[in-house]
Amino acid sequence: MKEGLKKVWHFVKYSTWLKYAAVAVFAVVFIGFVDENSVWSHFRNEQTINSLQDEIDAYNAEHQRNQARIREIDRDPKAIEKIARERYFMKTDDEDIFVFSEDLPEKDEEVERHETAD
Repeated sequence: MKEGLKKVWHFVKYSTWLKYAAVAVFAVVFIGFVDENSVWSHFRNEQTINSLQDEIDAYNAEHQRNQARIREIDRDPKAIEKIARERYFMKTDDEDIFVFSEDLPEKDEEVERHETAD
């Protein structure tokens, strides 16, 4: 085994073109995969840029919708009344508001929780 390595080392040591080829292969591997500015890092950075650009586009679309809604509210007093009724449960004096929610626990679950806590 040692003799084989010695022969390879002797061949590389005295062969000028092989020295250059070994250095070139090492440089390509180092620059392509190991270095901070490698091809792999460049690929990951491109993916990050694309995902951030998608996020920017989503925020711009949301901004456009909000701007349209603001213009609608500025022009139409009925839109303000609609928002006040839907979001803040405001009402006129002659109205009653009933709010139904499916998030409330059922009575059976509530009883079970109290029984297990005792």
